[in-house]
Amino acid sequence: MPPIDASAHAGHAWPADLGPDSSLGDDTSPRTDQDPGGTDGEDTLDLRLPDDFFALPPSPDTVFGGSRDRGDDLLDRVADWGPTSTPAGVFHLVPVRVEQDLPLISRWMNDPIVAEFWELTGPPSVTEEHVRAQLAGDGRSVPCIGALDGTPMSYWEIYRADLDPLARHCPIRPHDTGIHLLIGDAGDRGRGLGSTLIRAVADLVLDKRYTCARVLAEPDLRNTPSITAFLNAGFRLCAEVELPAKRAALMVRDRPPRHLP
Repeated sequence: MPPIDASAHAGHAWPADLGPDSSLGDDTSPRTDQDPGGTDGEDTLDLRLPDDFFALPPSPDTVFGGSRDRGDDLLDRVADWGPTSTPAGVFHLVPVRVEQDLPLISRWMNDPIVAEFWELTGPPSVTEEHVRAQLAGDGRSVPCIGALDGTPMSYWEIYRADLDPLARHCPIRPHDTGIHLLIGDAGDRGRGLGSTLIRAVADLVLDKRYTCARVLAEPDLRNTPSITAFLNAGFRLCAEVELPAKRAALMVRDRPPRHLP
């Protein structure tokens, strides 16, 4: 598949919008090497964070007299990002509360369209293990429920790509931030909602993570609706990447340059 830029999308054979295969669950199944809490050598980077990692670099809040503590996770407090307005409604990323959210997430994972790419089918314990591995980690991956106008309708993982096994397989820059997602119910698929929410979440990442210059995703090359959604959300296809269990499209959205006076 040749590189595709969002500006060239109209002339390419990609679907014009999210089709029925629009789980967007293309990046996160255990087979792809993204389980942050796994014990397999490919499941986590062999990386020990230095003792002073959490103290550097200082955040703008610290520089300008604030008191925010960056040490509680590596993603600048996803829980505090708050809601954001989108053309589809008010969207809010809320970190997963296992006891409350597990039945819903497990149901989504057992949807055949989602299961094709996430491979977390089975009893709730399968999903629970996947989610708890992240919650018990050092904060490099935060699983979230996506709520639209107060209704839970999607599952997201916001992760540090530079601390992820992805960094073994393609050039990653410090503080690059990745996203995985799925749209839970069939009624929310196939109408452009995925692109709207991807754009909103990428905006949140770049707004809330001042150290992050790029937002990444790595959908399976077979998942053309997902790739289309990222293209429509302002990402570009940077490369095709051979991962241990899939060939992926490395999608990148860069922080736009500042306009200087």
